[in-house]
Amino acid sequence: MPALVLLGAQWGDEGKGKATDLLGGSVDYVVRYQGGNNAGHTVVVGDQKYALHLLPSGILSPSCTPVIGNGVVVDPSVLLSELSGLNERGVDTSKLLISGNAHIITPYHVSMDKVAERFLGKRKIGTTGRGIGPTYADKINRVGIRVQDLYDESILTQKVEAALDVKNQMLTKLYNRRAIAADQVVEELLGYAEQLKPYVADTVLVLNQALEDDKVVLFEGGQGTLLDIDHGTYPFVTSSNPTAGGACTGAGVGPTKISRVIGILKAYTTRVGAGPFPTELFDEDGEALRRIGGERGVTTGRDRRCGWFDAVIARYATRVNGLTDFFLTKLDVLTGWEQIPVCVAYEIDGKRVEELPYSQSDFHHAKPIYETLPGWSEDITKAKSFSDLPKNAQNYVKALEEMSGAPISAIGVGPGRDETIEINSFL
Repeated sequence: MPALVLLGAQWGDEGKGKATDLLGGSVDYVVRYQGGNNAGHTVVVGDQKYALHLLPSGILSPSCTPVIGNGVVVDPSVLLSELSGLNERGVDTSKLLISGNAHIITPYHVSMDKVAERFLGKRKIGTTGRGIGPTYADKINRVGIRVQDLYDESILTQKVEAALDVKNQMLTKLYNRRAIAADQVVEELLGYAEQLKPYVADTVLVLNQALEDDKVVLFEGGQGTLLDIDHGTYPFVTSSNPTAGGACTGAGVGPTKISRVIGILKAYTTRVGAGPFPTELFDEDGEALRRIGGERGVTTGRDRRCGWFDAVIARYATRVNGLTDFFLTKLDVLTGWEQIPVCVAYEIDGKRVEELPYSQSDFHHAKPIYETLPGWSEDITKAKSFSDLPKNAQNYVKALEEMSGAPISAIGVGPGRDETIEINSFL
């Protein structure tokens, strides 16, 4: 049975939650494999809207086991608050599994994130200030705190004290902030241990056994391809690997077990935070996309920067992820435009460039080269098949498919769970 990876093919916020939830009823496990509560998914079920930040979207499907993999960084207070909120709304969260090897976001990670970003001033990256980057930095520096450490007070205390030896020097002498007491951090973290304990598991073993038993496993990435620490618009990126390779390391499943990689692609383009964005709009069209599309970050609450569809980054996402399919979302937002520009290439130093430049400087100076496609005015939210779409909407989808390099197998025509046209089954 298939193991599928579902990931963002742009800068995140493409509608992964809707796509994951659509598949959630057909799969046995949904796995978050990287990121933390700097990601956000909005899922609409009937007349209910759910904003998920750390939990896999599959938690809304009763038949599915949601998993937080070893590649995720976990803020215990956020996780428990999110679980409590869902329980209050009648959602069963008891099947959740959390990797004992996932790293913990501590109070000092949040503090370091916020003061470092303020210290950078105009050079700031645009982080969410939730401690994600400092937690991943500690993981790489081998001074991180893992979920399993909550169950050995001696080890936990040693690790917290070691981490704060350096961080308190930075807080007090560089950033002019108060030192953080190690015993208070330890006490707070130990307070989460018993609440989390029912969920903690060897998720690598669980997932590999599930695949051996012919279960269907869906790996869900946070953020998007262009925010990948290795393959994104560095340094304006996240601190982990949302690309398909991250699913293997972030969940402990070998690449030979992945059978399909699905890229979520918005019918236009958005991004949150700083960094280059060739098709960004600063006019009425940009404001209309933001308003009609409800483009505000689920986690950050920040308005998203909006622009026309960029086929160059779509082709790039196809290449670095080995995409087999696209799920095109928010096509309905484009209803009402007489003409819709699509970026097909860039102009850099007077030359036409059709692939994403590897040079950061070149990408910063890239100017979009547009082709214009005819728009449509008909309401498409009730469309159930591709043939139900207006001809110009069909042509728009076909053009994006040809430019992007992988088949568009599903189309979102509205925010609801049932407002999706399925062209080719993902399973």
